Amino acid sequence: MIPLKDDVPSQSPPVVTVLLIALNVVAFLYQMSLEFGGAAVPRGMVPPAEAFVFEFGVIPCRLTGACPADFPHPLLTIFTSMFLHGGLFHIASNMLYLWIFGNNVEDTLGHGRFLLFYLLSGIAAAVGQTMVSPTSAVPMIGASGAVSGVLGAYLLLFPYATILTLITFGFFIRFVHVPAIIVLGLWIIVQFANGFLSLGMRSEGGGVAWFAHIAGFVAGLALLLLMRPRRSRRL
Repeated sequence: MIPLKDDVPSQSPPVVTVLLIALNVVAFLYQMSLEFGGAAVPRGMVPPAEAFVFEFGVIPCRLTGACPADFPHPLLTIFTSMFLHGGLFHIASNMLYLWIFGNNVEDTLGHGRFLLFYLLSGIAAAVGQTMVSPTSAVPMIGASGAVSGVLGAYLLLFPYATILTLITFGFFIRFVHVPAIIVLGLWIIVQFANGFLSLGMRSEGGGVAWFAHIAGFVAGLALLLLMRPRRSRRL
C-alpha cells in the first residue's frame, strides 16, 4: 500500500517541507558521489561512502558512552543522520511521505514551528532507538524518525482525509481512496509489530530501526498538542 496524495489543500506554500526534501536529496547525491565517483578502494580500507555514514550517522553506543566517539560530537550526529539514507528506495519512500503529509502539518503549525517540530521528532526517534539498543555500534541514518512524527501529527489533524493509495498484490494493481486513519493506522501497527518481533533478534549488520519510527510517531502526537497554535488558521 503506497500513498500518493491526499485531498487536503494547503493554504500556504510548504517552504520548509520543500527545503527539507531538497537538503535530503542533496545529501543523498553527495553520498552517491562517494559511492560511485571515486577510485577503487585499496583492500583493507573502509569505502568512503561507508566511512561517511559511520562518521555522520547516529550510533547508539556513542550517545550512551559505551564506545568511544571522536568527531563529530555524538549529539551533532543526531541531526546529520536525519539527512542521510541507505539507498534510493529509502530516500524515495521517506520523501514521498514527507511531501504528502508534511505540507498540511506545516500549514497548521506555521513554518518555524514545523521546522522545530520536525527536528524534535527526529531527536525523539534517535533517543527511542538508543534506549532499546544502547550498546549498538550500528549507525542509524534516515529521515524516517522525523517523518514518523509528521505522520503522527497528520493522523491527529486529518484522520478522515482521503489518501489516494496504490495497492499491489501480485498482479493485482489498483488505485483506491483510503481514509488517513486506515493508512496511517496500519502503518503504525506494522511498526509496533516489527519492533517487538525484533526485540528477540540480535543483528550487528543493521536493519530497520523500528523503535525510532515508533518514538518519532509518539513524539509527533505529543508535540502537535504542545505546539499547535490555539487559534487555527483553518477556522
